[in-house]
Amino acid sequence: MGKGTIQAICGEGKGKTTAALGKGIGALTKKQNVIVIQFLKGCQDPESFDVLKRLEPEMKIFRFEKSDCFFETLSKEQQEEERMNIRNGLNFARKVLTTGECDLLILDEILGLLDCEILTVDELIKILESKTDGMDVILTGKTFPKELEPYVDSIQEIDHLKVDNET
Repeated sequence: MGKGTIQAICGEGKGKTTAALGKGIGALTKKQNVIVIQFLKGCQDPESFDVLKRLEPEMKIFRFEKSDCFFETLSKEQQEEERMNIRNGLNFARKVLTTGECDLLILDEILGLLDCEILTVDELIKILESKTDGMDVILTGKTFPKELEPYVDSIQEIDHLKVDNET
């Protein structure tokens, strides 16, 4: 079994989660186990989450946050509660990485946790260093910090070259 890879899908454009989930579906076609842990998805259309849940049990989807609002719009007390929920999600991610529970782990919007100062780059590096050989990991989020470059095998940036205002 190989070393496994760590990929990042980042940028200001839309489609990072879609690209990661597409890779997840590709892994399913190869009979691989896929786990998705989503962060900061509070204001996402609940119907899109329902569609994702239809992929279970082949693709396991987890969200630990309880709020249906953007993290930045929450009161300080609500943010603190969500930080604890997010920490539970990060602990679960660490467990999956350590035990090798899946072939592909998608940490959707984990890079956004850096932007919100919920997670530090050093903490993320420690989480990634716990990865079992042979497992692939995909990280998504808008901003990719330079300090992570030595720990990832590929970085894909999604940007809008032209935006159609009618969609």
